[in-house]
Amino acid sequence: MSSSATTEVTGQEHVWSVSEHLDDILGSVRPLEPIELQLLDAQGCVLVEDVTVPVSLPPFDNSSMDGYAVRVADIAGASEEFPAVLTVIGDVAAGQGEQPTVGAGQAARIMTGAPLPPGAEAVVPVEWTDGGLGEGPVSGMRAHSAAPDGASGEVRVHRPAEARAHVRARGSDVQAGDRALTAGTVLGAPQIGLLAAIGRGTVKVRPRPRVVVMSTGSELIQPGEELAKGQIFDSNSFALTAAAREAGAIAYRVGAVADDAETLRSTIEDQLIRADLIVTTGGVSVGAYDVVKEALSSVGDEDEDGSGIEFRKLAMQPGKPQGFGSIGPDHTPLLALPGNPVSSYVSFELFVRPAVRALMGLPDVHRATARAVLSADKTLTSPAGKRQFLRGQYDADAGSVRPVGGAGSHLVAALAHADALIVVPEDTTSVEPGADVEVVLLG
Repeated sequence: MSSSATTEVTGQEHVWSVSEHLDDILGSVRPLEPIELQLLDAQGCVLVEDVTVPVSLPPFDNSSMDGYAVRVADIAGASEEFPAVLTVIGDVAAGQGEQPTVGAGQAARIMTGAPLPPGAEAVVPVEWTDGGLGEGPVSGMRAHSAAPDGASGEVRVHRPAEARAHVRARGSDVQAGDRALTAGTVLGAPQIGLLAAIGRGTVKVRPRPRVVVMSTGSELIQPGEELAKGQIFDSNSFALTAAAREAGAIAYRVGAVADDAETLRSTIEDQLIRADLIVTTGGVSVGAYDVVKEALSSVGDEDEDGSGIEFRKLAMQPGKPQGFGSIGPDHTPLLALPGNPVSSYVSFELFVRPAVRALMGLPDVHRATARAVLSADKTLTSPAGKRQFLRGQYDADAGSVRPVGGAGSHLVAALAHADALIVVPEDTTSVEPGADVEVVLLG
């Protein structure tokens, strides 16, 4: 527990700083154990070891064009008026085992990606030739099935070429023994393509964390259903499940749980089997129906097995009430977030997203930040002693940020138009237009 961060003490109650709370979370979350996965199952996972190239790419000299494999001397000085006339000795197609040997005065019709045949020194594109038709330049080859005689006869070449023209050299992409990927790389489509290209069928990674998200509140109903009096649609579980997936997790959304402590306890216990991290929203304040606090406080400050959930008040706005700890036999981390939509989302960005990235084993778990000039019509105010996070739209070209919506923690519409959080420090109570501010980039 950090003692260097700024805190407030009111009576016997400790008010935690944002930094303290985050440090405690990251100090207790450990990266998941590595496993060997098939390539497509490893998408989005973090590589835990360097991968070395076992075979050069490309593994052989090959053509970068559809055309003719030739000897350079045979086409020196060629032009449309005085073309070089060569004997076509056969086709060289991609995947073909045996290739014909190109001798003096000869050419082999070759396809893109096919190995450069013995004796050939360069490739002339088919557009530089008559395609074996005895006329002017052509725009392409006739299909082999429609004109098999194109692999024989003569071809007229209308332009010279230098040695190695239109030839992809063996190892020009990567050489055997090169490092293809380094440990810590997140495997996306290009990385998986490279692993496949060098012959790797499996790879050792840290798996994507499984995150279970649940909302609490008897007033919550599923979107698409009919609203009754006093009900609202459950948006938090959808927003945070999507946010967990964006962070790199495999996220599961649980339908809203009613305000009943025993129901919530049993629901959480049922979800432990598929969770590396559990996130709840709502029920963490001081109301009579704050069931998360009621349900999980019974775990005690700390069970015999070392698990337990602690509920805290943080010096931040929005998101003052927070809960954090571990639960169950595997000490599964649980983060209990406030229920107001903006509070829950800001809390996710500040605390849950870093925890997800830490479980993945990423060295940098934080969102990128930037300095920007505040573009506002009036002075922004902030409560003393609290770090405030305001929604904003960031203009990278102008180096400015503009607030969107007010400070209310229920203003979910403004959140949908924000791509940054404007940070107002604890010791600042007002920020003038044109001031330099820190922004957390959400994109």
